[in-house]
Amino acid sequence: MMRMRAFHSDLPVVFENVSVVARSVTILENLNLSLDAGSPSVLVGPNGSGKTTFLRIAMGMIAPARGRVTYGGRAGVTPVRRAIVFQHPVMLRRTVLANIRYALASAGVPRAEWKTRAESLLDLVGVASLADRPARRLSGGEQQRVALARALARDPEILFLDEPTASLDPAATKAIEDIIGAVSARGIKVVMSTHDLGEARRIGGEIVLLHRGRVMEKADTKSFFDAPRTAEARRFIQGEILL
Repeated sequence: MMRMRAFHSDLPVVFENVSVVARSVTILENLNLSLDAGSPSVLVGPNGSGKTTFLRIAMGMIAPARGRVTYGGRAGVTPVRRAIVFQHPVMLRRTVLANIRYALASAGVPRAEWKTRAESLLDLVGVASLADRPARRLSGGEQQRVALARALARDPEILFLDEPTASLDPAATKAIEDIIGAVSARGIKVVMSTHDLGEARRIGGEIVLLHRGRVMEKADTKSFFDAPRTAEARRFIQGEILL
């Protein structure tokens, strides 16, 4: 009889003295941070603070120059139940539905389940009516929703989002935020970067401020905005430029 393998959680994701150096430029420096199960963790910080690099390392796309990242206490874990969506997702030259089916196939979902799973994912992100449209002809907001559906096809435990609402209009932004809320309510850990402090307030369970590749402050959302502990956080919230 075949034994079912026990499920090992990738949470918490723990950065231990992580540094990243590219062409002699330090992008992350001795970073220590734990991302725990629960409400979304939102990364904020000025351009060049290391947010995208942080997400890429957490996803397992790149390795740190020094230090290590562990997942549920384990190192070197294959990112089977992690997924990432970037600010400008690339759509395949196929219909919306075909994009989702491709993602399901890549995730190893049995073909017999594709129809039901694809319909469920398209409903979740609100693009079921666009299933037969060429994905590359959709608006930016619609493409971002398709990208979220593709990521969710992996049945991720953790979903990394790199500024998913940047350059979107208010209506499209709200649609993406609503999806993030629905995803989080399903127990998926969301780790997201944004430049929009209003969005960080609306979505975040905790806020992580990065600056020059270091964690300046980590706190629950209310504490971060109402009673920031560091001068950097106070200045950033007030709209001042961090140098």
